[in-house]
Amino acid sequence: MNATTEARRYGPLLFGLAVMLVAFNLRPALTSVGPLLTQILADTGSTATTAALLTTLPVLCLGLGGAFGPPAIRRLGVDVGILAGLVAVLAGLLLRGLGGLPALFAGAALSGLGIGLSGVLLPALVKRDFSRHAGRATGLYTMALCIGAGTAAGLTVPLEHWLGQGWAAALAVWALPALAAVVAWIPFARLRPAAAAVRGAEPAVRLWREPLAWQVAGFMGLQSSLAYIQFGWLPALLQGRGLDAVDAGYLTALSAFAQAPGALVVPILAAGARDQRGWIVGSLFITVVVFAALGFGPAKGMVVAAIVQGFALGGCFGLGLTVIVLRARDAASTGALSAMAQGFGYTLASLGPFGFGLAHEISGGWAWPTILFAGVALGAALCGLGAGRNLHVGQAARGP
Repeated sequence: MNATTEARRYGPLLFGLAVMLVAFNLRPALTSVGPLLTQILADTGSTATTAALLTTLPVLCLGLGGAFGPPAIRRLGVDVGILAGLVAVLAGLLLRGLGGLPALFAGAALSGLGIGLSGVLLPALVKRDFSRHAGRATGLYTMALCIGAGTAAGLTVPLEHWLGQGWAAALAVWALPALAAVVAWIPFARLRPAAAAVRGAEPAVRLWREPLAWQVAGFMGLQSSLAYIQFGWLPALLQGRGLDAVDAGYLTALSAFAQAPGALVVPILAAGARDQRGWIVGSLFITVVVFAALGFGPAKGMVVAAIVQGFALGGCFGLGLTVIVLRARDAASTGALSAMAQGFGYTLASLGPFGFGLAHEISGGWAWPTILFAGVALGAALCGLGAGRNLHVGQAARGP
């Protein structure tokens, strides 16, 4: 039995598991730093401005990495492009283990580029291989992505204590699941060359003239900004309320884990609806209200607030990926729209953690940063009202 025959026989289950493993590794590089941020600043003598830059850089690089999506589809194919992104993530995670701010920043940038590239290609893969079940497939890999985020947020500080080698060693541990993802994906990158399998794309240059594409990109970027603010700053906010680093990390992890069911359920339900506008606005409203409760509400309600916040935020992220798939007609146009939405979107999203950090440094508290968080959510809702309409890019605009 040759390799191709084996792939046809065993491929669906193994392929699905490999996709989930890829998705799992698209967030630990981002969520593992937040719980250690206070310690990193103390050890390196850095300021809150440095922290803002550190939480902003990988998100900015997500946007830059996403710009390589369409060329990767044309020259490498979707599957090999995902593998290239995973290798970059692995290299960046290993680089962080060297210690020191230069290696930390360089590793964050390289990992961000890899996450951006792999992330923009996954919606194209869903459209190509799971077009009849786009909401379910998007929800499943987004759920795996959220589980990876929560695992890194919750275990990084305990790992640092257990290893006893400082924060750099704890961050380097996350190279292990990335290595597993690279190894697991190699057979599918070899057996599923797809460079010529996605044709008929809506030319990328036309998307930049499409109001609907801009609305999808704006919604993707602004709702992502909310997530990266939480990944980067929620542990510090909770420590500011008196929690220690371990408890703040666990609460952040709980919120991240709660994103998984939200990322699974909301896209499935929303994809079956006439359009997604109501789901978008509702999820964003809950996200803002509960974030404010985490910052200023009673301490007794923090656990419940973290769970609800995570579910709503996971739903927002799942909706961001789902509208990319639903607003495009085929795999190639999905790849182009994904590259625009995530490339531009993550560049826009990078301003959120940076602005949040500056607002905290200037004000010395968390009220103004929380107002900024609410403003970002309002912008996401306005874009989402356009992105959630039942239209395709290239289709003549109809009234909402």
